[in-house]
Amino acid sequence: MALLGNLISRSLRIRRQFRIKVASPQVYQMRTLRYLLERGQYTAFGKHYGFDAMLSESLDWEKVFREKVPLHNYNSMFAQWWHKCLEGQENVTWPGKVKYFALSSGTSESASKHIPVTQDMIRSTKKVGFKQFYSMTNFNIPSGTFEKGVLMLGGTTSLMKQGDYYEGDMSGISAKNMPRFLSNFFYKPGQKISRNPQWEERIKLIVKNAPKWDVGTLCGVPAWAQIVLEEIVKTYKLNTIHDIWPNLRIYIHGGVAFEPYRENFKKLFGQPVTFIETYMASEGSFGFQARPGAPGIKLVLNAGILFEFVPFDEEHFDDNGELIGHPKTYFIHEVKPDTPYAVLLSTCAGAWRYLIGDVVRFTDVKEHEIVIIGRTKQFLSLCGEHTSVDNLNKAIDEVNRQLKVQIKEFTVAGFPYENLFAHKWFIGCDDPVDAAAVKAIVDETLCSINDDYAVERTAALKEVFVEILPTSVFIDYLRHTGKFGAMNKFPRVMKGKQLSDWEAFLEENRNKMSSNVTNK
Repeated sequence: MALLGNLISRSLRIRRQFRIKVASPQVYQMRTLRYLLERGQYTAFGKHYGFDAMLSESLDWEKVFREKVPLHNYNSMFAQWWHKCLEGQENVTWPGKVKYFALSSGTSESASKHIPVTQDMIRSTKKVGFKQFYSMTNFNIPSGTFEKGVLMLGGTTSLMKQGDYYEGDMSGISAKNMPRFLSNFFYKPGQKISRNPQWEERIKLIVKNAPKWDVGTLCGVPAWAQIVLEEIVKTYKLNTIHDIWPNLRIYIHGGVAFEPYRENFKKLFGQPVTFIETYMASEGSFGFQARPGAPGIKLVLNAGILFEFVPFDEEHFDDNGELIGHPKTYFIHEVKPDTPYAVLLSTCAGAWRYLIGDVVRFTDVKEHEIVIIGRTKQFLSLCGEHTSVDNLNKAIDEVNRQLKVQIKEFTVAGFPYENLFAHKWFIGCDDPVDAAAVKAIVDETLCSINDDYAVERTAALKEVFVEILPTSVFIDYLRHTGKFGAMNKFPRVMKGKQLSDWEAFLEENRNKMSSNVTNK
């Protein structure tokens, strides 16, 4: 392993000496579109929408593609096409038969989604992973770090066989298909532990084996990574995680905004650690933070994924986050900075003009770098306050900073109140904290960063409520809904049935706590 690690470190140092010629974002993405059309033209989807005719258009086949192929969400894509893949049909939306399906309920839906994962998508994910690995030369990371283990806190690699296909978490599918040399020499917790389907059991095994490993890189969703690190520190009575893993220098995270967790992680670390954000989903791997100090994630434009963008505003989306009509979309070379866009994907897994649900903003158009600012269905705009998940995260970050507490989870709901409207914040915090102080900071922060919110607080948004809950309540709710695991995230905004279920769960738990106090 040491020899292999030395070779990797040396290859990174050598690569740093070379500048690789790159094409423009437009060229990369139009090549990708042509590749997708050529590969998809003989599928049922491609024949239905005339991909072969599009390819023969000599003037503007990119324009024809946008005119003829409709926009899809998961429900329309599955109802019309992907259900055939589950039934074992070949050449539906991508050549061949789909062997893997990633299970995903995201944070907005209750039922599991089945996202096709093709061999071409597995290769795409590997390509993005290697690009990120090479980008590490841009950061000030000790070369010896790349000789150490990589702890990946993802889904189980024990996939469920369903007839002719397997289903499971995308992270588990990726880990199962990772290059053998990485799996054998660097990957922790290893295939044996990763095959355990129970996340709680995997946590116990990771904690038990932690002293045996020399971890240099940690990967995982912040909430769950924090739980694992805290459990290791507690079990072995450590001051910080560096007492057991002195060579840990990289934390690669994604899935949710990291800012609310940053201070919590700093307390767990005893030495400098480089935080690097990635953009991954069940639909594929899309990019990573490639430059130190740059806040944006650099989209990878030549890995079999075409990006389109729809302005996320009242002209294009209704109050439920659904598309209105047939909006104009923008390719990567047509976008503008500091404009909220909903993301559309066409991929080598057979997704076509697919609304993934993320809302992004370009921090640097030239470098095609974005930040994820929310979800199309996770925002609050009961009365025109237009409060995004990005706004909510910044408010929580400010609470943590000013009150010097650790808020580990939270969610927000909006509802009618005294003929007007109100927001309610459910805050997961195990430190002593005053709800009134939290409310004051949240309200002040949102008024300062969101003009619409500030206006509505003097008009229709009459009240803001805050309820402080033990962090365990949020974990128990995920367990209650069957979403307890490394790749599941707690929704930042609750609406509709999801909100009703959450409130019913809280009421039941309040009654249990009240009963326990009475019995005592």
